[in-house]
Amino acid sequence: MTTVATIRTAVVGLGWAGRAIWLPRLLGHPRYQVVAAVEPHSGVREAAAAEFPGVPVVSSVDELPPVDLAIVAVPNHLHATVACGLLARGLAVFVEKPVCLTSAEADRLAAAERGGGVLLAGSAARYRGDVGALYALAATLGPLRHLEAEWVRAQGVPGAGGWFTDRSRSGGGALVDLGWHLLDTVGPLLGPAVIEQAAASFSGDFIAAKSAEAGWRGDAAANGTIDVEDTARGFLVTDTGVSVALRASWASHETYDSTRIRVSGGAGEALLTCTFGFSPNRAGGSALTVTRHGRTEPVELPADAVGAEYDRQLDDIPVLLADPAIRGRAVEQAAATIALIERLYASARTPQPA
Repeated sequence: MTTVATIRTAVVGLGWAGRAIWLPRLLGHPRYQVVAAVEPHSGVREAAAAEFPGVPVVSSVDELPPVDLAIVAVPNHLHATVACGLLARGLAVFVEKPVCLTSAEADRLAAAERGGGVLLAGSAARYRGDVGALYALAATLGPLRHLEAEWVRAQGVPGAGGWFTDRSRSGGGALVDLGWHLLDTVGPLLGPAVIEQAAASFSGDFIAAKSAEAGWRGDAAANGTIDVEDTARGFLVTDTGVSVALRASWASHETYDSTRIRVSGGAGEALLTCTFGFSPNRAGGSALTVTRHGRTEPVELPADAVGAEYDRQLDDIPVLLADPAIRGRAVEQAAATIALIERLYASARTPQPA
């Protein structure tokens, strides 16, 4: 009988993502041994130690025991710095999105990976069963003409006045947070096409309202800076003439949170309606339809539990780590995504919060 070695893993950062997404899944997965967690704030360390007994919680990456993999879930502005330090130690490093906040940070990550460990990147949406079904269906729709991708929350501003709404620490608002997932989702549909035109508009009509907070995350509101958008709308055109309409909203006039991906081709159109993420304010499950010649038909979808895409990412990490061709792939994709986000922000005036 062959024994499969477990991957000694550390979770770096015990904010909402570290505690609610990664630690429980890692602890329940047979391929991973959680040997430590890292959190600089003493109150959070104490709470995590009580919630996850048996997991040593240290205050710095310098205190880590020997590990094979680090899951980086620190605030956005620390992603690149923390990841570079861990890569320099020769570790495999999985970074939550956004992997980096600037093209310069992407360059730093590329240099760190060349001289050290292997970088992997959070890409949850591509691991969704309904998104996989959409990709398969899109291949039958003929030449791609137009994409629409939107993730709109009714309420869902994370920690207004904290680091999420401070551009210097978050890198941006809904575009960086939700829009990264949307761009990651449409990437495989666009393939090697080059984005020739990019324009966007931003607004902040809801961001300062207490009623718009993402209460389900448990973020504490603060009295700090609010200088990012709660809504981003973008329009892209590729060198092959394909157009892409984007919308990412932390809050809106809608009743429920929802995600919609529409793929229009020369031979038909597909529409996926679902809800990305963990918000409980969702209308229902996922639905996929295809329309051809005036007739719309439903497409059967796998029955996925909320968050199943994160379990699949953990299933896939050992496969990726065994592939020598994986080196450089994550940073190349991240560099392309952040370069496009930079272009979208540069195309519009600074958003004015309400």
